[in-house]
Amino acid sequence: MSRSITRPVLAGLAASLLTVPALPTVAATARLRTAPMCATPLAPVQPVTAAPWPQQRYDPARLAPLATGAGVTVAVVDSGVDRAHPQLAGRVLAGTDLLDPGGDGSQDCAGHGTGVASIIAAAPQPGVAFRGLAPGARIMPVRVSEQQVVQGRESGRTVSAGEFARAIRWAVDHDADVVNLSVVLYADDPEVRSAVRYAVDRDVVLVAAAGNLHDSGDPQPFPAGYDGVLGVGAIGADGGRATFSQTGAYVDLVAPGSEVLTAAPGAGHHQVEGTSYAAPFVAATAALLREYRPELTAAQVAERIIATADPAPGAGHGGGYGAGVLNPYRAVTETGGGRAADPQPVAVLADDRADPALLARQARRATAQDRALLVGAVVGMTAATVALLALVLPRGARRRWRPADPA
Repeated sequence: MSRSITRPVLAGLAASLLTVPALPTVAATARLRTAPMCATPLAPVQPVTAAPWPQQRYDPARLAPLATGAGVTVAVVDSGVDRAHPQLAGRVLAGTDLLDPGGDGSQDCAGHGTGVASIIAAAPQPGVAFRGLAPGARIMPVRVSEQQVVQGRESGRTVSAGEFARAIRWAVDHDADVVNLSVVLYADDPEVRSAVRYAVDRDVVLVAAAGNLHDSGDPQPFPAGYDGVLGVGAIGADGGRATFSQTGAYVDLVAPGSEVLTAAPGAGHHQVEGTSYAAPFVAATAALLREYRPELTAAQVAERIIATADPAPGAGHGGGYGAGVLNPYRAVTETGGGRAADPQPVAVLADDRADPALLARQARRATAQDRALLVGAVVGMTAATVALLALVLPRGARRRWRPADPA
């Protein structure tokens, strides 16, 4: 199938009918700023009613009774997020715009950030099967790029590495619980490294795309390559690694990233691909965990997500799968894969609603404990009685059951 490559500077892929990038990058130097308007408006697209394959794999409705990401803020450091899309309305906070000072991050000239945000938090809508994995979460847009490549020609602006670092710090300082970084640098920048450490030290979960340059030798991607960041590769509907998805030690796990459905700016949906779109599935899972298990630290959330990944071919052996394939349901419900910060035991399925099975189990345990205490008491009293009789009867027989003399 022929494809139109739409990518900022260094990486990105999209399906043949799309005109949006799949992986923005940040430039080494800032570009000249222009008026805050989109130079090339995106063509409108129609809504898609059919369920996309990641939806069938993860079934957000199954997770909804447990967690929706409510109360959790996910920063999307990207091309902006269009809050006008019907499935994002009311879910996008006022963010910031590092391309056009004074903006709130709601302008998206590339469509990329809107798509990423929709994978995380798109609301259910009648007649549309697509929805976000954590629809209760709130999105905080941090606009850093509008860059893409259409028909081999680069266009659009992007921030410098220093401003990208500032974007991460801004998200942390404005109370982001999770930061999604579907943005790649192919150089180790000290300011970005410092910003990542700043976020890690403040208990923020960082999720980053692993990059789409497998055919170019898998250059080291950042921030995915930094300690404390969950690096995410991409798989297709067959469970196999997407051909573009990079391989290396920086891939912690994989998630859907090929033929993924997302929301488009304004309205409608389109199909995209790239590790950019795999990362928000993991960010959404982190949001679910931050709601459901608030006692877990960011490091423990990341550990739990990795520990509950499904096995994949070559997982853990440099095959580009990391620990395996993301499994949000296991991450939320299983008790392994992440110790609680508080040493006190945490109840399984720590939900506000009472679990009938758990209550019944507890009642059975209480009854068994009461029965054991009763039996123990009876046995103890019997043993004491026997011992007393063993002492008293011989003496009583000798004294013919008369009281002992006072002397």
